[in-house]
Amino acid sequence: MSYFDNIRTFVRVYELGSMSAAARDQRISAAVASSRISQLEEYLSVRLFQRTTRQLNPTEQGNIYYAGACKILEAIEDAESAVNSITQSPRGLLHVAAPLGVGRRLIAPLVPEFKQEYPLIDLRLRLSDRKLDLTAEGLDVAFFLGVPEDSALRIRKIADCPRVLCASPLYLEARGVPVSPGELTDGTHDCLNLRYPGAPEFQWPLQTESGTHKFAVKGPFETDDGDVLTNWALDGQGIVLKPVFEIAEQLKTGALIPVLQDTPPIPIQMALLYMHRRHQDPKTRLFIDFMVDRMQSALSAT
Repeated sequence: MSYFDNIRTFVRVYELGSMSAAARDQRISAAVASSRISQLEEYLSVRLFQRTTRQLNPTEQGNIYYAGACKILEAIEDAESAVNSITQSPRGLLHVAAPLGVGRRLIAPLVPEFKQEYPLIDLRLRLSDRKLDLTAEGLDVAFFLGVPEDSALRIRKIADCPRVLCASPLYLEARGVPVSPGELTDGTHDCLNLRYPGAPEFQWPLQTESGTHKFAVKGPFETDDGDVLTNWALDGQGIVLKPVFEIAEQLKTGALIPVLQDTPPIPIQMALLYMHRRHQDPKTRLFIDFMVDRMQSALSAT
């Protein structure tokens, strides 16, 4: 297995462009990752990477070897998937990513049940509100809210999630209740914004009498963590746009109060992304079917 471990490490170093990043991804030390690459280079009698103190670039031989290495790993995955399918004992490791709110409230509570039903499948769940690259980050499945940009990936829709504009009683008492969407753009009210590197400008799509319009909202705070936005809103710092399922309890208790209900936000799509070949893997297919079914039930109950 050591040779295949070396190939896997090489592929991740190539894709991530960093020995240390590949080591973290593989859960090994940087020294082990470097040793594996050196073993491959010695075996092949070529240099796979040009190393400097700041950069790690593949050589021409490295580019050629990467294409072949991917085919080798895909062939192994296909063979393992075929065996698992016949034996009805899917096994292996799944790398899954999800936005913080979706992961904490919907996915994480279901993981123990999935593990109990499929004890030979292990799962690595990564939660982040930033945009993720399935290929570069070695992910099997990525849940998301919104519309994906990469059309080369397969999409499995889960649901259209209602959203709400809301604020705390403390904020509304101090600043007043907004009566029109224009107050979100002219500085009358503070809006709390979710933003991460590469995110588009803040525009909240609201349903008006003349159709859907996007409002370029303004506010002093922004973050890449959706739960931080919720905490700021609860603390009276501004108006927030949130999926209802994320703040259902706060809405129920009155800790957050809906505003501008005559011009509500349009629902946001919840779905998952995967590469076509990965769906052929029994463990990936089982995980997707399991999660979609239970998440749809949970969302319909909110």
